[in-house]
Amino acid sequence: MAYQVTTFYRFIAVEDLAQKQQAWLDVCQAQQIKGTILLATEGVNATIAGQPRAVAAVVSKIQQDLGIDQVTRRDAWVETIPFQRLKVKIKPEIVTLGLPAVNPNDQVGTYVDPHQWNQLLQDPTVTVIDTRNDYEVAIGTFQGAINPHTQNFRSFPDYVQHHLDPQQTPKVAMFCTGGIRCEKATAYLRQQGFSEVYHLQGGILHYLETMPPETSLWQGECFVFDGRVAVQNGLQVGSHFLCSGCGYPLSPADAVCPHCAEAVAPDHPGLKQG
Repeated sequence: MAYQVTTFYRFIAVEDLAQKQQAWLDVCQAQQIKGTILLATEGVNATIAGQPRAVAAVVSKIQQDLGIDQVTRRDAWVETIPFQRLKVKIKPEIVTLGLPAVNPNDQVGTYVDPHQWNQLLQDPTVTVIDTRNDYEVAIGTFQGAINPHTQNFRSFPDYVQHHLDPQQTPKVAMFCTGGIRCEKATAYLRQQGFSEVYHLQGGILHYLETMPPETSLWQGECFVFDGRVAVQNGLQVGSHFLCSGCGYPLSPADAVCPHCAEAVAPDHPGLKQG
């Protein structure tokens, strides 16, 4: 039996958060959905899994409650649900930059589709930055992209303040897993006075789903925050697994985790994911 994993987010003004939280919790439980839904006054961010019809029912309910026709979503199929439980939470932000006043509903950068993204990557006048965490970048990123070496998204504003200047780096392009972090990052850069700011629409997942391997400028695998651990071209499950000692993503070639120095068992369950 195949299960559907659906990821989506939407920056949109949301009211009556507690009411929506309960309604979405109820429909998810009725449909036996697992995963996480975050909602805030700035929007919704969700990754859920279940039977295709059940996922469709939940997405439809959320769209109806937000008064929108559709959300941009990424769908993948797996043999087992990659979540253990269901969480529907109210948060100050749907992705934590630590600056709730930075709201993509007010201003945001220019969306770039995967085909145009290749042109930006090869443009020497554009500074391309990976807005993900350091351990995510370590297993895969775009050719020529800058790794800001941040431990979490909250650290990104500090990186900008110390390494970027609107006068010296006027053209900045950013990307992340599904598009939400880089979208908020562009809103922050616009607030800081950067005039030409771009972000990959739909994130790396949309790129891997859209671009054929022969024209892809992606290198490695893409870390995802669920039981799949990582995906590759076509959103197929990748080869990485999580260290049982520290939770860092490792490849099958790792006999010892370089981060906690613990040996990796040959029959580690994560190896079976690839």
